[in-house]
Order: sequence, then structure tokens, then C-alpha cells
Amino acid sequence: MKKVGLLFASLFLVFGLMAQTKYLVDKAHSSVNFKVKHYGISFVNGSFNSFDGFVLGDLNNLEKANVDFTVDVESIDTRIEPRDKHLRGADFFDVEKYPKMSFKSTSIEKKDDKSFKLNGLMTIKDVTKPVTFDVRYGGKVVGRDGKDIVGFTAKHTINRMDYNVTYDPDSKTIAKDVDIVLYLEFKAQ
Repeated sequence: MKKVGLLFASLFLVFGLMAQTKYLVDKAHSSVNFKVKHYGISFVNGSFNSFDGFVLGDLNNLEKANVDFTVDVESIDTRIEPRDKHLRGADFFDVEKYPKMSFKSTSIEKKDDKSFKLNGLMTIKDVTKPVTFDVRYGGKVVGRDGKDIVGFTAKHTINRMDYNVTYDPDSKTIAKDVDIVLYLEFKAQ
């Protein structure tokens, strides 16, 4: 009887893992972007050009998926090199000490077939805080190699002060709120 129970448990585990597909971020067709208000009248836009991440799960049950994402802070790009150098320094991200930002999902809530709330822990510098991204599922296509490709847009606003990015603490020049928008494609492995 023990052997039959062990067999069923093994089969359950194997078939459960088979339903889990790992989707790696397609860096050539994805972007990690931000914007922050400047002087209260306009915005500075930027991006991070080096990142990595994956979704592990079943597209038919995204609420059970896991998302893991990291960003190389050194890759910040606002198209103005002196500003980027300042952002890499101790006044802002201190990339020598904190070279990565990260996000790990804790849960996913389905709102409808295309909308989700992605809950997780985001780490910037030495601070980890719970965040919720509004995610829009863009759909699925089959790539030239026959593998599934899925697309998502994820948005969230953070207060940079919460993550010890405290340059200009009175926000006279740089707003506290930073809008984050990710356009992401993931490819099945």
C-alpha cells in the first residue's frame, strides 16, 4: 500500500512540475522604464538597459506563477551621461555598494482575463518593501522556433524616499514619486 501511495505522490509531483513552464525575459524586446517629475513642471524619463528575470508557471493559471526580476543599477540611462553618473553615485543609487535592484513575487491576483495585481517584495539599495504592480497581459504568440512568447505591461509608483534615495529631500527639484513602467516579453524555455 505504501508503494501505491508513493507512486501517486511521485506522479502528482511530476505532472505538477510539467505544468510549470519557465519563461525567460527576452531582453531584446523588453524595457524597464521610469519617469520622475522635475521642478514640478515636467518629467525626466529613463531606463535600465541591463536586467534579467523569469516567470515560472502555467499560462492558464497565472495566479499560481512566480516572478523573479533583477536590474543592474549601473545600466541606468537618462540619455545625459553626467546625470547618469550622478544617479549611480552615493547621492542616489550608490551602485558600488548596491549594484542590483530586485523583485520577487509573493502572490498574483486575477482581476479579469487581461488584468492582474502582482504583489511582491522590491529591494532597492538596503530596503525591501512590499509593492503591487498593475499588470496587463498582452497575450501569447508562437515564435519562429515554435516556443510560446508572452507579453506583459507592469506599472507601479514608488516613493524614492522609502528606499533611501534621499537626494533633494524637500523635492524642490526632483519629485519623491517615481513612476515605473515595464514592457516585457518572456519566452518559454
